[in-house]
Amino acid sequence: MSKSIAEPVVKYTQLFIDNEFVKSISGKTFSTINPSTGEKICDVQEADKVDVDIAVRAARKAFQLGSPWRNMDPSARGKLLYKLADLIERDKEYLAALESLDNGMRYFDALEEIEGVCHSLRYVAGFADKISGKTIPVDGSYLSYTRNEPIGVCGLITPWNFPLDMSCKFGQALASGNTVILKPSEETPLTALYAASLVLEAGFPPGVVNVLPGCGSTAGAAIAEHMDVDLLAFTGSVEVGRKVKIASAMSNLKRVALQLSGKSPIIIFADTTDLDEAVFMGHDALFFNSGMVCCAGSRTFVQEEIYEEFVKRSIERAKARSIGNPLINTDAESGPQINKKRFDKVMELIESGKKEGAKLGCGGGRHGESGYFVQPTVFYDVTDDMKIAQEEIFGPVQCISKFKSTEEVIERANNTKYGLAAAVLTKDINKAIKISNSIDAGTVWVNTFGILQPGTPFGGTKMSGDSRDLGECGLREYTNVKTVTVKLSQDC
Repeated sequence: MSKSIAEPVVKYTQLFIDNEFVKSISGKTFSTINPSTGEKICDVQEADKVDVDIAVRAARKAFQLGSPWRNMDPSARGKLLYKLADLIERDKEYLAALESLDNGMRYFDALEEIEGVCHSLRYVAGFADKISGKTIPVDGSYLSYTRNEPIGVCGLITPWNFPLDMSCKFGQALASGNTVILKPSEETPLTALYAASLVLEAGFPPGVVNVLPGCGSTAGAAIAEHMDVDLLAFTGSVEVGRKVKIASAMSNLKRVALQLSGKSPIIIFADTTDLDEAVFMGHDALFFNSGMVCCAGSRTFVQEEIYEEFVKRSIERAKARSIGNPLINTDAESGPQINKKRFDKVMELIESGKKEGAKLGCGGGRHGESGYFVQPTVFYDVTDDMKIAQEEIFGPVQCISKFKSTEEVIERANNTKYGLAAAVLTKDINKAIKISNSIDAGTVWVNTFGILQPGTPFGGTKMSGDSRDLGECGLREYTNVKTVTVKLSQDC
């Protein structure tokens, strides 16, 4: 039996700079909207260029040699991150409700997201005193070694689809000894601001973490252009990623780490172990979080021998998927799109699929009269030249295509400007390895989908970006390698 979750009380709506919650200098605010109802949740202080300047100065001061943060032992930095993880875990039910309210995510998915945040923070906390260089054998009487040193002030601009998870990637920067300016999406600022209060409670020194809710065109642009920001990590669309990289290049040539869009293929061979399991996996790979996942399995390739039955069962599963406000009905499998703009874009792409000749198995319209809900939609007989096969939809729209051979599906799977992730379902390990080695993607899953662990690097190729989150690779994004060579006495 479904139950409701009490709407959480919003506790923090101001900027967080230098360990204090403050109003923006301009006094401007913006509204954050509940996507399940289209109604305003609250007004949040809006940061702009002046506020960014203040926050960067605080972060630069915290990073100076001799500051409490720079003088802190690496193991002590790790202890602060462990403490932050404990506090997030303590308040996970409140945070999950706040995420559901602000983002529209299912409450239990939000709980799982927050548990993943704790896991990731603890992983990087354990690495804080293990970030080391190498001793290098060289010719002559010299000692050469490398040091992995923090870069400095790191700007993080994060998206709205997994708000707290994306915001807490600052753990990688902090474990490496950097300071942080975080700009959460203006669509979903509330959990990041609450996390800022936990940063304060955990005991981080002033200026180490600063959280600036605001618009991308003002606060985000100011971070990208700032001459005293040393690294910019951006997660979002290719369109904005281009602007961020250009702005960074035109300022101080700061390092830029991009995690961008995807159009991930999931390839299902006729010899897959269980067709029902394959249907479930293909469904979940696309419809999880209402399709708002960068690595969603948004191109489903099915071998011709099982194609018709797969399509039939996929349509049945999509028709059975329940939709609703995640705080009112915790059993609902899908929530809304994040805002009207995203809703309209999904509907526009659905209409393009109809016009271009894809067969509509189910869905294709609005669900309900309020909020931004889209019916679970299945297209089949999708061809590779269709707009829905090439553009990232970022909504609950499954696109199913037929293939014959391994060689054919490899070529078609790579026929995209993106390269974030992919999956293959087959009992044949040789086929699985061939596909995995041939697909242009940063991550490939075999007989599973969407498995992300703190120790496994995640990122893309081509226009899906050039950086890695998670694992040691994620930590390396936030360090500079310094080589030290010392001349030794010939008597040694």
